[in-house]
Amino acid sequence: MEIIKEIKMICNKLLKKRKMDMNDLKEKTILITGATGLIGQAVIKELLKTNNHIKIIALVRNKEKAYQILGKETENLEFYFGNVETITPQKMNVDYIIHAASQTSSKLFVANPVETSLTALIGTKNMLDIARLSSVEGFVYLSSMEVYGAPTTDDKIFENYNTNIDTMKVRSCYPESKRMCENLCVSYASEYNVPAKVIRLTQTFGPGVRYDDGRVFAEFARCVIEKKDIILNTKGETKRSYLYTEDAAKAILTILKEGIAGEAYNVANEDTYCSIYEMALLVAQKCAHNNISVRIKENMNENLGYAPVLHMNLDTSKIRKLGWKPLYGLEEMFKK
Repeated sequence: MEIIKEIKMICNKLLKKRKMDMNDLKEKTILITGATGLIGQAVIKELLKTNNHIKIIALVRNKEKAYQILGKETENLEFYFGNVETITPQKMNVDYIIHAASQTSSKLFVANPVETSLTALIGTKNMLDIARLSSVEGFVYLSSMEVYGAPTTDDKIFENYNTNIDTMKVRSCYPESKRMCENLCVSYASEYNVPAKVIRLTQTFGPGVRYDDGRVFAEFARCVIEKKDIILNTKGETKRSYLYTEDAAKAILTILKEGIAGEAYNVANEDTYCSIYEMALLVAQKCAHNNISVRIKENMNENLGYAPVLHMNLDTSKIRKLGWKPLYGLEEMFKK
């Protein structure tokens, strides 16, 4: 028993030693794309909480939107106005890059599949070239759980899980372009020694979601605010885990510093795994105090861009070994 206790103490010490401290980024410069997006802004706000003289260069397309979401420029925050597709790869005075720019609207995956794919591929290549020319210390690409396709069981999904994505479906432009970008990251790591790492996020939400966001969590929140019944356009059979924006930001920063180049990491709160229907019931009961109901009115219009029914039960043991763990559960996420 004493030997077991001693082993546990050693493991805990190693975890604490490996767990990222924000001091690790002291006086570093970090370039962040998709800076006004939900996750990009969460990372920036997490970094600005510190007093470590971290400089953030936020790549943004819309000046007014940048000022509205992130405020005015300061000595710690600088705006670079441009587009990941058109930016000219060049050596920049940056130490790290977090590439979070991406199309996120399911409707636009179907309406603009070519643009969805090219934004991902061209934008990611440009950022990897900047990383290579700048000899950065770390690069993180924000991928998606959708690279796994549509799993049909509740079995845990590890990072080496295969995929069943149908390349002949228009909506596959999103997960297939994500898969190609992941491979670009691995290729740049192998050929050019770019320290590129991939993070596969589950569906993430929290403060900063646009009121008119079309994703299911936003629709549920609007129903609570407007005191309207939740209407499901499917049976709500899809199951997945969720993640709070602050937890996602901390995961990204952990992988940025502690992750291994050429590796991918699942990120989710495994305790939130449930079906869309179950989540709708939770919101109606816990957040709306049973003042609204959940009704199913199936609408199989493919133009809505719904992903096929899936069971996305992500395993997060790999990132947990780096010292990260989520703090917020699903009910708290909705209330916050």
